[in-house]
Amino acid sequence: MEIIYEINSRFLELVRIRFPKDAERLARMSLIDESGERYVRMANLACVSSHTINGVAALHSELLKQTVLRDFYELFPEKFCNKTNGVTPRRWMVLSNPRLSKMITGRIGDRWIKHLDDLRQLEPLANDSGFRDEWRSIKQAIKRDLASRIHDQFGILVDPTSLYDVQVKRIHEYKRQHLNLLHIVTLYSQLKQNPNLEITPRTFIFAGKAAPGYHMAKLMIKLITAVGEMVNKDPDLRNQIKVIFLPNYNVTNSQRIYPASDLSEQISTAGFEASGTGNMKFAMNGALTIGTLDGANIEIREAVGADNFFLFGLTADQVVALKASGYNPYTYYQANPLLRDAIDLIASGHFSQGDASLFKPLLDKLLRQDPYLLMADYQAYIDCQQAVGQAYSHADDWTRMAILNAVRMGRFPLIVPFANTARRSGRCRPLRFRWLTPPPPMAC
Repeated sequence: MEIIYEINSRFLELVRIRFPKDAERLARMSLIDESGERYVRMANLACVSSHTINGVAALHSELLKQTVLRDFYELFPEKFCNKTNGVTPRRWMVLSNPRLSKMITGRIGDRWIKHLDDLRQLEPLANDSGFRDEWRSIKQAIKRDLASRIHDQFGILVDPTSLYDVQVKRIHEYKRQHLNLLHIVTLYSQLKQNPNLEITPRTFIFAGKAAPGYHMAKLMIKLITAVGEMVNKDPDLRNQIKVIFLPNYNVTNSQRIYPASDLSEQISTAGFEASGTGNMKFAMNGALTIGTLDGANIEIREAVGADNFFLFGLTADQVVALKASGYNPYTYYQANPLLRDAIDLIASGHFSQGDASLFKPLLDKLLRQDPYLLMADYQAYIDCQQAVGQAYSHADDWTRMAILNAVRMGRFPLIVPFANTARRSGRCRPLRFRWLTPPPPMAC
């Protein structure tokens, strides 16, 4: 602590020189929070002691400069840069999707595994009907495998020709799994009112974990499973929609999900997702994205092309402006019959065996606060999902878009360099560190 106090003293002297007579800035930037019980502000300490400060997506980097770390950006603008996250194709394609990887290697060799930009060589083949048929055949085989696994685990029959609409990630209000659910409840309500309604058959797949003390996230999981229990047993729906929550979400289980997915749900409130790497894993396996302009979605859309991405919702700037203007979610509920019908159906206890109180905390928060603007984005999301359904009904066009998503992902690989070692006689020499000051004594 003596060292941290000394760092803080020298740092605040620098701030005083750069921004004289700005006591509020000094208090904000201090490494020690003294507004209540004193504690070390670890992010501030990291900013002071680091050579470089980076966001993990272009939007995230800009938001850091404008909001969370604005004071530090004004003091150290040269430190700030952007390093968009990446994912490794060695795990998320070669290991998890061997059939697609084998097909790609058969066309362009295996150099693409380490040089993902080589996938662009396949781009002309997106217009080749034979290549599209082969791609689609592989996707269907993978989807059948997942359908078989779901049947073995849950006893639920899933149509592998249906659209696999997938949202797998940490359960959190800002990631808006409950927006996805409201779309499902809307479809359910429409099918109940009109059993002859024809829609694109869908299998909605969720997976993810909630923090142990995060009650609202756990309630969202409960709602997903409750809706699934009702939907999956209802004969009136004619198997047009199924809802599956896959338990024990981890790397091993996720490797079976990404290759089988048709649609990737990246629907966080704009401005709240730092980056998102699941969206990259989906896209490099040929899933199309429905999403907001948030996190790495922005860069993925730029890479794959706006025509191959399903965009909806408010931008980060619009989110800030709407909140500043006095956002009232209840007015959206009142003005939108589809939204009102979905909310009322959940509130009635229809999905909770008549218990109208079970999901009340979740619905009350949406109607009174809605910090992640789910109600404001609802209609845009419903409209975009209709466009998704129409696009999926044209198999050739959908497959072409899927191919372009996969082969244009070369800008998002995670490259992990080997350690700086020198190989001599088959042995690695460990890294050597030079102490700037004499090293501290070491205990045995």
